[in-house]
Amino acid sequence: MADPAVTFLLGNLKQLMEYYADLILGAENELEKLEKELDSLKAFLKDAAKMSKKAEFFKVTENQIREAVYSAEDTIDSCLIQLAAEKAAGNTLSCTIFSTKRVSLAEEVKSLRENIIKPACDLAWKTFANLRIDDRSRKSAEDTWTVAKAPNREDDIVGFRDQEEVLIGYLMEKKDELDVITIVGMPGLGKTTLASKIFNNEGIKCVFDHHIWIEVSQHFSLNNLFQRILDAIAKTKDISNLSHIQTLDAKVRNCLEGVKFLLVLDDIWSIKAWNDIQCALPKKNNLGKVLITSRENKVGMHANVNRKPHMLRMLTEDESWELLQLEVFGKQKRCPPEFQHIGKYIAARCGGLPLNLVVLKGILLNENVEAWKKVAENVRQYFKSDVVLLSYMAMPKELRDCFLYLGIFPEDYEVPAKTLFRLWMAEGFIHHKEGQSLEETAEENLDELINMNLVKVVKIHRSTRKVKTCRVHDVIRHFCITKAAIEEQNLFKEIKVTKGQVFDPPLPDKLKYRRLCIHFHLAKFLSEKKEGLGVRSFLCFYREACTLDPNHISSITESFKLLRVLDVMSTKFTIFPTKVNKLIHLRYITLSFEDLDVVPKSISELRFLQTLIVNTTKRTLKIEANIWNMSQLRHLVTKASIILVGQREGNGACENLQTLSRLSPEYCTNAVLQKARNLKKLGIRGPLETKLDPKTLEKLDHLENLKLLNDLFSGAASENALHRLPHHGSFPKRLKKLTLSATYLDWEDMSTLGKIETLQVLKLKENAFHGIFWKAVGCGFSCLEFLLIESTDLVDWEISDNDFRSLTCLVLNCEKLSEVPLDLAQSLRELDIQRVAESAAESVRKIKEIIQWK
Repeated sequence: MADPAVTFLLGNLKQLMEYYADLILGAENELEKLEKELDSLKAFLKDAAKMSKKAEFFKVTENQIREAVYSAEDTIDSCLIQLAAEKAAGNTLSCTIFSTKRVSLAEEVKSLRENIIKPACDLAWKTFANLRIDDRSRKSAEDTWTVAKAPNREDDIVGFRDQEEVLIGYLMEKKDELDVITIVGMPGLGKTTLASKIFNNEGIKCVFDHHIWIEVSQHFSLNNLFQRILDAIAKTKDISNLSHIQTLDAKVRNCLEGVKFLLVLDDIWSIKAWNDIQCALPKKNNLGKVLITSRENKVGMHANVNRKPHMLRMLTEDESWELLQLEVFGKQKRCPPEFQHIGKYIAARCGGLPLNLVVLKGILLNENVEAWKKVAENVRQYFKSDVVLLSYMAMPKELRDCFLYLGIFPEDYEVPAKTLFRLWMAEGFIHHKEGQSLEETAEENLDELINMNLVKVVKIHRSTRKVKTCRVHDVIRHFCITKAAIEEQNLFKEIKVTKGQVFDPPLPDKLKYRRLCIHFHLAKFLSEKKEGLGVRSFLCFYREACTLDPNHISSITESFKLLRVLDVMSTKFTIFPTKVNKLIHLRYITLSFEDLDVVPKSISELRFLQTLIVNTTKRTLKIEANIWNMSQLRHLVTKASIILVGQREGNGACENLQTLSRLSPEYCTNAVLQKARNLKKLGIRGPLETKLDPKTLEKLDHLENLKLLNDLFSGAASENALHRLPHHGSFPKRLKKLTLSATYLDWEDMSTLGKIETLQVLKLKENAFHGIFWKAVGCGFSCLEFLLIESTDLVDWEISDNDFRSLTCLVLNCEKLSEVPLDLAQSLRELDIQRVAESAAESVRKIKEIIQWK
């Protein structure tokens, strides 16, 4: 699509004229003219987007516009790189050259306008001058009824009731040895959905002592798979007595021997994969059951020669219609009469494939009858090509690149939602909306993709109920890769290595792709020393930990001089990459190090940088760069304690800074925090009692998330416990989430936190509070929804029925706690007991019974 490219370049020009005014003197007029012509192109694309059907020549025109914009972008950015380098040189001769380069920039922009952008613009308007925009496809304001937004998916899964009963019957059967049951069928039939329904069945949960779910997929690490099984077992069984010299498969076998377990292996692709896994399973354990899902019938036949694989059938027309109604209208709502005839027609043409029906939900939601009729006219045609295409074509244009970008991650990769948001922003896919931050708009986009059933939620933050990680199905990922590479021309390109260690596709000497993603060892790619002037994003998601040789480190900055995104978190660096400061267009960079303790001063030259993430094993990280001059910086993240070397004074400020984690407490001064007054998330790590002035925090009017980690760097934290918490009025007025660690406060101080009326999430870690008795009667916490208490010596906890009225989730890891207060049950929906004293078992049982009967 050309529209995002035009929008991004427009935004880039505005930032260029604001933040690099010193480099573009003499070229301002030409850049302003270019901006006007791009505005004209954008207006054309906006009008053209209203057409219900676009002819092939429209796609050709779009492609021409995109290539023209890319050319302009490359030319301007290359000139800027040269200008910055000449200015940095600083000698007399360089100044003369620098002045000449600025004249050259003006000439280059003028040539771009006259020879590339203007002809593209003229062609676009001439082509569509006599075409009337068809507004009939747009919804009329007079429509009397539209479909309401569907609720969350229901537990009752259409078409699986009889199959569920059969498979549960298999799991209940007594056998003489380990029993293996296999579900097979084509993609989209619901193999994983049915397996999940059985796995979460209450009756099944009572039968088996251990429940283990493993997603296998086509490419997997056997050792990682075995470790995930062990991690799952460790939640319900003490495995500390296993020998350290045992192999992982032997450990798995020993853990599963003689116990009642249900192991689900989801999405096994080959007989070899099953053979590799089954070596770790105790064949003589007749108490265990293994449930497999696979696309291949032969996997099921090989896994158990005594039982045929369970083949999922297609849905009947009635079941298809029932499922479509459930998806679109929800379990409690009925389909209005005017939708029933056309709805049954659509359902009947979905081929009995649940995936088709679920994806159609995203097309039909909130649409009127006329829109449904248009879907019905083309439904078969779309399914023949790809069912995902239908949802894709129905997306707003600003959402399409966000969706396709998900294909850049490896198969079955759990994508952290925050990472996705920051990458989308850096790529220019997220645009400002009135009253919203860029992060909030990105979150809206992800929610929309989830609502359309194109993205699967893997984990949620229990404290906030927001998405923590997500992934896309491999069928949808394949669609994203194909669409991005072929039809959308250069959105991104995935580079793979074949078994013969050959690049696929073969690498040309000059890489023309806009974004590159590789999923193998970075050194192999860099050793090729390919040049990629047009490459704007370079991402590596190698699954195995690896360290990059210093000889290869400089290759990144030398090969890709116009980078905006550099994400190589999976690779560890031994030194900070040289000349990173020369990548002046960088917006996102994330790096890992063995023992880095200094971020160089030169990083502050990256004036467009939005996200800087540094992983290091060091406890402190000195940042020599003047971050207050990096006005676009939004997220500065590290687990080390940040030391801002020589930055307490100065005139700069980071108005856009949202996340600062984790700052050393001596730098939490009024002078420093005034420069980051729009912070929403702040982490503080260090000796809190001696170096933190809590009063400085109350001026952070936008702060919602605060972490206080008491870390002395030498000696025990208990030797320097916080004496008292500040007055509740000293906490930020919008504070919603608070985490305390190793502060060793007295439980009496909890009454202070109880008075923070905005507080919704409280996490108490590593002896945040100490003492055996907590009398919480009258402590408040009227809005608290989530409470975690771990690693404390608490024995007795007393509350009244007026406390914790909003608490819905409680997580306890307190091995000495004798009883969980029963009054908490009135509001709780989830109780997660990781460890308490044996005497607390009865109170836990009663609370869980009350929760279950709500």
